[in-house]
Amino acid sequence: MTKKHQGLRELKLAWHSGISLLIPIFIFSVFTNLLLLTGPLFMLQIYDRVLASRSEETLLALFLLVGMLYLFLGLLDYARGRVLVRFASRFQVLLDERVFGAVLKSSGAGGQTGQKSHGLRHLETVQKLLSSPAMLSIFDLPWAPLFIFAIFVFHPTLGWIAVAGALVLATFTMLNNRLTRTRAEEAQSTSLAAHGLADTASTHARLILAQGMDVSIRRRWQELRGRALATAAKSSDWSGLFTASTKSFRLFLQSAILAAGALLTLRGELSAGAIVASSILMGRALAPIEQILGQWQIIQHASASWRLLAELLNDHPVEPDKLVLGRPTASLAARGITVHPPLSRTATLKQISFDLGPGQILGVVGKSGAGKSTLAEMIVGLQRPTAGELRIGGAATRQFRQGDLASYIGYLPQNVTLFDGTVAENIARMEVEPDSDKVIAAAKKANAHDFILELPDGYQTRISYIEGRISGGQRQRIALARALYNDPVLLILDEPNSSLDAEGSLALNQAMREFRADNRAVVIMTHRPQALSTCDRLIVLDEGRIVASGPRDDILKKLLRKADTTQKLLPMAVAK
Repeated sequence: MTKKHQGLRELKLAWHSGISLLIPIFIFSVFTNLLLLTGPLFMLQIYDRVLASRSEETLLALFLLVGMLYLFLGLLDYARGRVLVRFASRFQVLLDERVFGAVLKSSGAGGQTGQKSHGLRHLETVQKLLSSPAMLSIFDLPWAPLFIFAIFVFHPTLGWIAVAGALVLATFTMLNNRLTRTRAEEAQSTSLAAHGLADTASTHARLILAQGMDVSIRRRWQELRGRALATAAKSSDWSGLFTASTKSFRLFLQSAILAAGALLTLRGELSAGAIVASSILMGRALAPIEQILGQWQIIQHASASWRLLAELLNDHPVEPDKLVLGRPTASLAARGITVHPPLSRTATLKQISFDLGPGQILGVVGKSGAGKSTLAEMIVGLQRPTAGELRIGGAATRQFRQGDLASYIGYLPQNVTLFDGTVAENIARMEVEPDSDKVIAAAKKANAHDFILELPDGYQTRISYIEGRISGGQRQRIALARALYNDPVLLILDEPNSSLDAEGSLALNQAMREFRADNRAVVIMTHRPQALSTCDRLIVLDEGRIVASGPRDDILKKLLRKADTTQKLLPMAVAK
């Protein structure tokens, strides 16, 4: 199978891994469907034997036998339902981590903002179908010909009536799929968009309320929700029409087969017991089709989710096994790096080249939109270069496993996010069992130790408890401690002093000096002069290109001369 279908292959492998659970479901279904013949056979014996012989003993014996068979039927049906739930759960467990990782990669790369970004919801939708009655109906469907054959045994005319009924119901199912599929997918897409907007609003609730955006956001959400409900209602209307038509037609068929059976009985071609038995058998033959039609919306949603899951997994394949290279030296080399993000018409970085050695601090300056954040994301692996090569410790970054590379690099993004958990867990990068010594050491390097001790529970204080009570500078220092956790060799700082006061800026500069003194390397993206005081070298970005590069003092002089020239030319331009 080609790489194009790799995602579909992964889904099929997860499915096939549960075959051992589907086998007992199939075996249970064999006996379940055979036991469903109990009712028709019992009815046949009542009419043709018990009533004819007027034997109460025969009636009692048959009744006890039927009761025991129905008990077995109930136990087998319950057993196959339990096994089916475990099959569906196993399918989800096998893919949970894989899909979660693909969603993270998708969101981190900024490549998916549509339905595929809801991969975990799609997986849950497929899991719900696999544990639904529709799946059991699929196991029952192959037995419909057996029940129809039994009707043929009673009389061919009744059998052909049952065949005609099955064909009509199958036609209903195909029409239902044709008329509702597009609407169902549109409703699912719009509903997910509404959920995404609600999640974003919940995350940024304080900003929304502070800016008075709550009414506008609510209206947007209501518009999306209304469209989703309207589209779902139209789809449900069609599905409801076919479901009601199917039910009415099945009831009509049962009456038709009773009428035909009565006519055949009047002609002496059929016994009275066979009339009722044929009606029951036809109901059992058509029941799986009717049940599948009743679950059609779930089937459609799961089908769309299966396709989107396959695309998501295909877009973000499993990282191939790589040799563990070990801890690299603190050197960074970029050669002709070009980055062209997904959904972007132009490259955000163009032919970027520079070198950084141990014990050096590189400053990256430039106006907004120059490509500073893209460069930071590219170094830490969030953006993949479309051309060129980046090397850390002499090895190309593609030779490292992403998890190993992340442990060697400390990253402080421009927009700081703290997760629901304790302060210690956030500093320890959400490790299940944080290393206390490493946590405290990182906090001290970030000058965050003292204010953390003043929190209600110190390092064990939950972020959700203090979310609105710590300053932006304190959040920044906790995030800096997280970047310094586990003693990285390279530190990437994207506008690190955007929320820091004078004291925080001094602490940041001190942390960078100490990091450099340990023979580590730092790359800092900034436009603030305070952060440049510790830099050894500077590069200036403009529209994704390096327009100046060299020692800090030389570059600053060039920038100052350029600024002076601009200031001198500005009055002349105004005078003209």
